[in-house]
Amino acid sequence: MKFYQVSSVPLLLGSLINAFTYERLDKNKSLLLILDMQEGLFSLARDSDQNVFRNGMYAHAALGKAFDLPVVMTSSSQTGPNGPLPDEFLQWYPNAPLIMREGEVDAWDNPQFREAVIAANKSQIIIGGITTDVCTTFLALSLRDAGYSVWANHEASGTTSAQIRDNANDRMRAAGVQIVSYFAIMSELMRDWRNTPGAEQLFPVLDQYYPAYGMVARAHRAAVQNGTVLPGENILP
Repeated sequence: MKFYQVSSVPLLLGSLINAFTYERLDKNKSLLLILDMQEGLFSLARDSDQNVFRNGMYAHAALGKAFDLPVVMTSSSQTGPNGPLPDEFLQWYPNAPLIMREGEVDAWDNPQFREAVIAANKSQIIIGGITTDVCTTFLALSLRDAGYSVWANHEASGTTSAQIRDNANDRMRAAGVQIVSYFAIMSELMRDWRNTPGAEQLFPVLDQYYPAYGMVARAHRAAVQNGTVLPGENILP
């Protein structure tokens, strides 16, 4: 009779591979950062259509209003060619900390910015900025090093080429930064359409910043209010 020794290594590796904890965004644990989304720097966001990027940038900034999130804003050398943050952002959050950095490339190196983030007392940081490979990546890595969970809104960060963007996103992913879309962020913060904020509060926001889904809502409204089932439609499965 032969006895075969079964190695436990594959079983151990399998359990390690499957060891995953899904951390979801929680609006009660989240802080929104508006990072260097400056009017002068906007021209460096060339890795996507600039009209699409502008919408993504404003959508990101509006998350604070939609979910009543604490917000920290920062700019880099805004009296020079980088320019200021858009006036709308300042009007939306008149009481939010605005740290105007004079030289620090990584916002985390600025003591006032670091203190504002710490004072918010939130463990999950939602971030977007210009440029992806410098301002966003440097801060995201520093936040990870400081123990925060970081969600980088890839639609709200821009840089000079798709290759540079992809390399920067890979670098952040390797450090545990979650690279996510605007709709993913909104959906995780909402969790359930029946919540508040939920369908009633967020459909108008989606209609403005995510019109693909806004049109879904409009089409449903039109079908309910004015729709007629056409011959042939009634026999579809």
